[in-house]
Amino acid sequence: MAKPHPAAIIGVPNEPGGAALDEDADDPYLWLEDLDLAAAVRWVADRNTQTLTTLADEGFAQMRDAIREVLDSKDRIPYPGWRGDGFYYDFWQDADHPRGLWRRTTLDQYRRDEPEWDVLLDVDALNQAEGANWVWSGATILRPGYDRCLIRLSRGGADAVVVREFDLRGRVFVEGGFALTEAKSAVGWIDADHIYVATDFGPGSLTSSGYPRIVKRWRRGTPLSAAELVYAGQAGDVSVGAHHDPTPGYERDFVGRYLDFYRSEQYLRGPGGDLVRIDVPDDADCDVHHDWLLIRLRSSWTVGDATHPAGALLAAPFGAYLDGRRDLTVLFRPDDSTSLSSYTWTRNHLILVVLSDVKTRVRVLTPDGLGWRQRPLPGATDVDHTSIVDTDPDNGDAYLVSTTGFLQPAALRLGVVGGEVEVLKREPAFFDADGMAVRQFFATSTDGTRVPYFVVGAAAAGPTLLTGYGGFEISQTPHYSGVIGRGWLARGGTYAVANIRGGGEYGPAWHRAGQREHRITAYEDFAAVAADLVARGITTPAQLGIEGGSNGGLLMGVMLTRYPALFGAVVARVPLFDMRRYTRLLAGASWIAEYGDPDDEADWAYLREYSPYHNVRPDQPYPPALFITSTRDDRVHPGHARKMAALLRRHGYDVSYYENVEGGHGAAADNEQTATIWALAFAFLWRTLSPSIVAGREPVRVQDGELGGAAVGEGGLATQ
Repeated sequence: MAKPHPAAIIGVPNEPGGAALDEDADDPYLWLEDLDLAAAVRWVADRNTQTLTTLADEGFAQMRDAIREVLDSKDRIPYPGWRGDGFYYDFWQDADHPRGLWRRTTLDQYRRDEPEWDVLLDVDALNQAEGANWVWSGATILRPGYDRCLIRLSRGGADAVVVREFDLRGRVFVEGGFALTEAKSAVGWIDADHIYVATDFGPGSLTSSGYPRIVKRWRRGTPLSAAELVYAGQAGDVSVGAHHDPTPGYERDFVGRYLDFYRSEQYLRGPGGDLVRIDVPDDADCDVHHDWLLIRLRSSWTVGDATHPAGALLAAPFGAYLDGRRDLTVLFRPDDSTSLSSYTWTRNHLILVVLSDVKTRVRVLTPDGLGWRQRPLPGATDVDHTSIVDTDPDNGDAYLVSTTGFLQPAALRLGVVGGEVEVLKREPAFFDADGMAVRQFFATSTDGTRVPYFVVGAAAAGPTLLTGYGGFEISQTPHYSGVIGRGWLARGGTYAVANIRGGGEYGPAWHRAGQREHRITAYEDFAAVAADLVARGITTPAQLGIEGGSNGGLLMGVMLTRYPALFGAVVARVPLFDMRRYTRLLAGASWIAEYGDPDDEADWAYLREYSPYHNVRPDQPYPPALFITSTRDDRVHPGHARKMAALLRRHGYDVSYYENVEGGHGAAADNEQTATIWALAFAFLWRTLSPSIVAGREPVRVQDGELGGAAVGEGGLATQ
């Protein structure tokens, strides 16, 4: 049977016009942005009750418990972090420790099936002792010495944290030690008696994005008010910061001024506090390790007779570079299908993780006086997705590498560059993947661009869950998820991941093609993938659900209002919806470089075209939607989801709403809350897309070869 052309399935987006929200009039739901308003609190409680009454049945409870088993499993890999002192550090949550244990062990113990862990801080015990609801937010350990650390704790999972100095030997908070009250702070050790601190110092000390505008040097035993000014940025910046490099023989200090999300000024700070600008393009990332400066470009850069493309990685001797010499070596040059995903130093080597059509290749580069030698990294594979978990660049060339895939549980390996590799841990399988396969296809977007996407599952024509992100140069790469496996794949669903523009799958150019005034291309890409799934016979619009969070939640809102006929259900988590006011809510101003400034008439002209809150219209074929957010999200304001739900309800649309009281931008503070949120999403999707499966009937399956597109071998990848 002939397949319909994707364009015929996409159709024409909803045209502007009709009774949309008037952006020039008073916002009728502005009151829902007030977190303390009694009426808003009641509105949230009513919506939560309604959603739980509708979705939280026996099937929901079973799904929640199955997901909770994955999240609490003691057989999960305890991914370690190295701090330079030889210990394997880990933060662990399970049913017995819902808020978690910060702990460490030795390599010999870590190799065992059941290591003996030295518990440094029990967050649940701390909460009980203090009557608080602390959520772990990380720690910075003093180097060298390794006897003190600065612990960050947030209330309910928010980005804002308190900071407390902790004695690693005595396992107690240091009385009279360094401590900061709740703020979006950044701290780092200089030595045992001094730290860099960027925090809320009082009126005028924050940027318009709500982050620190001022960084100071704080001496032990003195009040914060007496801290020495290091640098002050401008109110319109995103933030400022400083850090000390304690590497023996290379001790130095750096200051950063972050102009927007992608542009910064980096300085070397001298002993007297003088600043020397590191003269690189302001949209480039730079990194200093020992004698080397690395420059990762976001835009093309001409130096002398050479023009280096966006996405390239360059190296230069740091001292010579500061002296004005520009002896640059190209370590990586992108092409149409390849981009640099990440790089990581060991003591003597540089590890590059490269994406080639969204599949990883990992290489080791070594400077040897004659150039940079390059070879594959042992322990990495070209079949699964590979990521570098950690290295210890102060002390040696060891590395931790993880390999995983959509149907392949993760394996954690320990290697040494030039030496042996051993498997330390393997993640168990949390669902039966027998009969399932992973395929990669390419959809054709409106402007002819080929957009890759993955399809995971059995050869079944039926309920499909499509996800995507498409922003901030973040790539969506294959990974194993027991949550998706149990909640969706094992129940007969197909899972798809779209690698749309705005992400980083093909480097900075791929990102810029979906940034600011070009953002509509990201939405056209996602719609093209949805249409391609239908054209290949993998699903139908009525059985195609979509899910995304944060910027991906904005994507979901645009799909709901712009391409409603393509989908049967929409789930948006911690989403942006009101692009008129997003810069005035919490951290929103920090994303102007990504989206544009709605207070600029030229930017608002394109933002209004897709702003979900301003494109809701009556009498449209909007599919049922579920919005999930958190009262404690201090990054993306819950008012986005609240107002969108209220507006849709006013027009009579089917919209469910759930707001967790904790969780921050992750919408969950512990595994129980995470399981609840995912179970709500899955219950909503199954009820909407395939009521027969909810009722216990098996999905209809097709024989191998009946789906359109490329054939696929068992467990392999096929491209088309």
